[in-house]
Amino acid sequence: MDITYLVTPLVTWLVVGPVKFLITSVRQRRLAFDLVGNGGFPSNHSAVVTAMATLIALREGIADPAFGVAVTLCFIVMIDANSLRQHVGRQAAAINRLGGAGPGVKPLRERMGHTLVEIGGGIATGMLVALAINAISRQF
Repeated sequence: MDITYLVTPLVTWLVVGPVKFLITSVRQRRLAFDLVGNGGFPSNHSAVVTAMATLIALREGIADPAFGVAVTLCFIVMIDANSLRQHVGRQAAAINRLGGAGPGVKPLRERMGHTLVEIGGGIATGMLVALAINAISRQF
């Protein structure tokens, strides 16, 4: 069995996490451990699904049904990241303004979704990671 398909999402996640942390820390001018999560540049989720779709395209071709499924998953994840999760963030902000967290309770996280630029960064990063993994794995 070719484990490249199992390794690719993990490697992509491990590459994007530190990149997101570094970019967020530079923007905030501090170590931003508390700000890395659901949101920020680049989008982890977009990078992972794009890496898999890219790897399938490189190895199986774009005519393969698995590529169609992977692209469909990409659209679902990216639409969710851009719209649904941003709505959740706005609801969290409204609850925090109303004092819904209560005394002694941590406020809800308001930064949940991704902008189109953050999703685009995830797409680019995912493609680059998949290209690198494919090139490296072909040598073995």
